[in-house]
Amino acid sequence: MCMKEMHRRRREALAVIARRWISLWTVPVDWASFDALHADDFEDASSAGRPGTREGFAQGLRELVDAFPDLRASVNDLVIDLEKSRIAVRWSAEGTNRNRYLGVGPTNRLTRITGIEIIEVRDDRIVRRWGEWDITEHTGS
Repeated sequence: MCMKEMHRRRREALAVIARRWISLWTVPVDWASFDALHADDFEDASSAGRPGTREGFAQGLRELVDAFPDLRASVNDLVIDLEKSRIAVRWSAEGTNRNRYLGVGPTNRLTRITGIEIIEVRDDRIVRRWGEWDITEHTGS
């Protein structure tokens, strides 16, 4: 197989991982996929006060989907760095706030959340994540 074809296949595999990862934020969460996608030594470099571990990230996801039990997330853009095995993901999500989240609510309003994530992949599992979210539609600030 030529190098160009190998790169195409690797790029496609990384895109699939990124899309599967963002799909975890759609209710109901597929916790078996969560475990399969995250390496045991996963590091959340943007943990927002939670432990920066796989378990800490899972807890944050549980809190999010508890607050927005009809949450639906989608990928808007992907940028893939094959050399570093990193994917930048611009995503958006919508859900109705039914429980308190980040000190606000429940508002019972449909809320849009957007963000940009960078994930690093090793052996087809996510080992590190950096992210920034815009959730001001919910928090008002």
